[in-house]
Amino acid sequence: MTQPLLVLQSDFGISDGAVSAMYGVINTVSTDIRIYDLTHQIPQYNIWEGSYRLLQTVNYWPENTIFVSIVDPGVGSDRRSVAVKTETGQYIITPDNGTLTHLKNYTTITDVRIIDEQKNRLPKSGESHTFHGRDIFAYTAARLAAGIIDFQDIGPVADPDSIVELPLVRSFEKDGELTGTIDIIDRPFGNLWTNIERTQFIKIGAKYGDSFELTIESNTRQIYQNFVTYGRSFADLRVGDALIYVNSLDNLGIGINQGSFVDAYKIGIGTNWIVTIKKK
Repeated sequence: MTQPLLVLQSDFGISDGAVSAMYGVINTVSTDIRIYDLTHQIPQYNIWEGSYRLLQTVNYWPENTIFVSIVDPGVGSDRRSVAVKTETGQYIITPDNGTLTHLKNYTTITDVRIIDEQKNRLPKSGESHTFHGRDIFAYTAARLAAGIIDFQDIGPVADPDSIVELPLVRSFEKDGELTGTIDIIDRPFGNLWTNIERTQFIKIGAKYGDSFELTIESNTRQIYQNFVTYGRSFADLRVGDALIYVNSLDNLGIGINQGSFVDAYKIGIGTNWIVTIKKK
């Protein structure tokens, strides 16, 4: 069997040696492991965005790919370190702090192991408690990728239902009106990605070229309201026009042709940013 690929995600940025140190640990275990980066530009401490980027990416990688996701404001605390397996055969090694929220809700996590940090820890790192990304997560992932340990060697079994979740709201339809939330900003373009599904949109009769009343609210304060066209792509509209479109996760996106919706209207993300869409 081909050696698993290893993909890293963090909020470390690339201005210092943290990411390079993880690469070094992985290569110390085996120089045959192919290492890739998902992103290291997650905003600092933003567990929600780390969770979403895993949903955006994991299922598009081959079976047996191993992801290390480190957005860990609770490093050194009693939060759990876990390794999970998805129904499509990928592994994620990460702090159990909400980073798995979107995968848990929109895919299926079939197996969970609590990392035994006594057995699965970089030698001579036991007195360091602030860089588990290097000392525990990257090291464990490298040993798994190299075949030195199997998944069951990582530690004791845990119930998938015990995985920590951040608050998450599902989109819904009522009386021909769709309501959802803004899950993430599509950077660097500044588009809004909602949790409203394309299939929900089609059920209210959406067709390309139709106009819809779009409202965005935050904490009951109206931020935006206008009629917006449903386009197949940005090229369907004039430069500067707003549109509703289907993004790469088969959900509705909101954008401005060659402009930034988030910058134009100072939009945020999360369950308190509510989007409603109804036909004109």
